[in-house]
Amino acid sequence: MAQLWGGRFTKETDQMVYDFNASILFDQKLIEEDITGSKAHVTMLCKQGIVTEKEKTQIIKGLESILKDALDGTLPITTQYEDVHSFVEANLIDRIGDAGKKLHTGRSRNDQVALDMRMYVRKHVKETDALLKQLLEVILKTMEANLDTYMPGFTHLQKAQPTTLAHHYGAYFEMFKRDRGRMQDIYERMNYCPLGAGALAGTTYPLDRDYTAELLGFYGPTLNSMDSVSDRDYVIEFLSALSMIMMHLSRFCEEIIIWNSNEYQFVEIDDAYSTGSSIMPQKKNPDIAELVRGKTGRVYGALMSMLTTMKGLPLAYNKDMQEDKEMTFDAIENVENCLVLFTGMLASMKFRKDVMAKSAMNGFTNATDAADYLVMKGVPFRDAHGIIGRLVLYCIEKNTCIDALSLEELQAISDKFEADIYDAVSLETCVNKRLTIGAPGPDAMKQVLMLHKAYLKD
Repeated sequence: MAQLWGGRFTKETDQMVYDFNASILFDQKLIEEDITGSKAHVTMLCKQGIVTEKEKTQIIKGLESILKDALDGTLPITTQYEDVHSFVEANLIDRIGDAGKKLHTGRSRNDQVALDMRMYVRKHVKETDALLKQLLEVILKTMEANLDTYMPGFTHLQKAQPTTLAHHYGAYFEMFKRDRGRMQDIYERMNYCPLGAGALAGTTYPLDRDYTAELLGFYGPTLNSMDSVSDRDYVIEFLSALSMIMMHLSRFCEEIIIWNSNEYQFVEIDDAYSTGSSIMPQKKNPDIAELVRGKTGRVYGALMSMLTTMKGLPLAYNKDMQEDKEMTFDAIENVENCLVLFTGMLASMKFRKDVMAKSAMNGFTNATDAADYLVMKGVPFRDAHGIIGRLVLYCIEKNTCIDALSLEELQAISDKFEADIYDAVSLETCVNKRLTIGAPGPDAMKQVLMLHKAYLKD
């Protein structure tokens, strides 16, 4: 258990303490970021005359060989090393000798791990954004194909007004579009390079931090070395955005689970995204939708963990911050998997359009339009509301719907009803006359679809 910091100590660390302190079992995920950062650091050291061109070449070749061997399994990453940084440095020295000992010049593990974590999160911000775009493309395709697929809209899980599947899906398009906006916001705020901050107070070496930042694709260096090594805001912000994505996925999954139930039968989930029962042969369960809904709690847990870990930490670096990794890695993996699986499930799902339309007709979703009809005939809205309330009660007693009543029945409740009432409360009319932007009417929806297409193209 030879340590990079062992010179100050007179005896070996207790094995249990060593294991508790070590992070190699999980921070090995950062090996690509660690080696990329090290290559940029030594390139900058050479530019500044701190190492020679020959030493730079030796170090970069050594780092590249370590990465290749680690990724293909030739060089196992074991608990012999405390963390990924010591793994890389120890193997570099073994491979190229004394030149490898110069790599850490002007650098601390504090700014090194801050860089690695920032680069890892930055990479997954981009990957999450790409997955969200793929999901939006599937949603948009479904919207385009279902402008006239009528269904009930709900409030309080009760049928409220008729709408279309395109309009319903459009609500989720907006949610996931905002999620993409959060990815862009996070990227803009976090894309500054902490390398060169040292342990907390910079370094006496003449580092060119702007050059290092440029090599690594950052906008520039961070401007306070204490904040550089102790900042995990971007992790918390990313976890918050991931939690929002999972909340939106979970809401969508909940609706799909309901729509898939025997009572609704609005959709049929493809066999590839369903499972059966070990005892009930008739069952086809929406397990993927349920698991996505369930995994939302894990992502929320990662966010709460990070908020709690950071809430009482004094400046600058503290070992508590090692806890930024495991749950963040887990949350990222789960969200990306959920997005991939959910998108596949959505793309392959079939809709029972006849059942959806029948459900809208049988749920008094046209009651508001019937009230509006009376208003157009000169009845004050509050009076019209009461008349339609009595009409709905009459329909419930007769086990029927407004559309199925005879004109005589309608006129017995209000003499303002005329033969044109049937057209006024049809599903088509109820939907098509809603033309304000954001409404389900086809003209309004076509405007929105054009905007969505332009957004995804950009």
